[in-house]
Amino acid sequence: MIRSVLSRHHDIADDLRHQITTGHIKPGARLPSEAGLADRYKVSTVTLRSALAVLQGEGLVEKIHGKGNFVRRPLRKIVYIGGWGTLDPWTAAETALRVTVRTNTVPAEGHLTTLLKVPTGSPLAEFFCISHEGESPYGLARIYIPRDLAPAGVLDDESSWRETATRFAVLSSPLATVRETVSARPPTPDEASALRLRSAVAVLAVTRVATDAIGRVVEAALLVFPGDRVDAVFTTHHMTEERQTQR
Repeated sequence: MIRSVLSRHHDIADDLRHQITTGHIKPGARLPSEAGLADRYKVSTVTLRSALAVLQGEGLVEKIHGKGNFVRRPLRKIVYIGGWGTLDPWTAAETALRVTVRTNTVPAEGHLTTLLKVPTGSPLAEFFCISHEGESPYGLARIYIPRDLAPAGVLDDESSWRETATRFAVLSSPLATVRETVSARPPTPDEASALRLRSAVAVLAVTRVATDAIGRVVEAALLVFPGDRVDAVFTTHHMTEERQTQR
């Protein structure tokens, strides 16, 4: 009996997979309700959900809470430009990214005090950014600037700085150095929820710290991208002998 149930949900997954890969069910299309599919295949909703879980694990189907199951559109990658701290404008435009920005003033706590080298409770200007293409999230960023260093109007809704924030770019200037630490890791529960990630997908996490000419930290950014939706590019510029002599 157990083998029969297992075989049945794999048969259903195979049939739906075939319909998706052959174009019978189009990318972005909403699948019939789980109850409707269970009735069509003459199985219980438990068996039907097991079949959908297989397709969700393969990245073919995405379940959106309160809306249903949808065929995933082919994922296109964007490029994060290391050092400049920004999304590449060409690939971002190709994927028609929509970036929302929420601003706030928050007290420095925990790891932020270490990153920004400020006392606990120091006021920080916070930018929370999240990008989407259609229903698919492509990345999120939390950018922090010591409040006394934030340019005038940086938290205003109409601020020109918001345009910079939508590219996840370095907001503070002038800068002396930008240090980025990059790691691949499993998403936190909050990240997995915000980015709607399958459990098997790792994220590319970038911790960016910018300092001015006197060594003061002027910005810290925590960027998180789904590993299957972004490439990171870093370019090293070597000093010429002439520049070294001038120094």
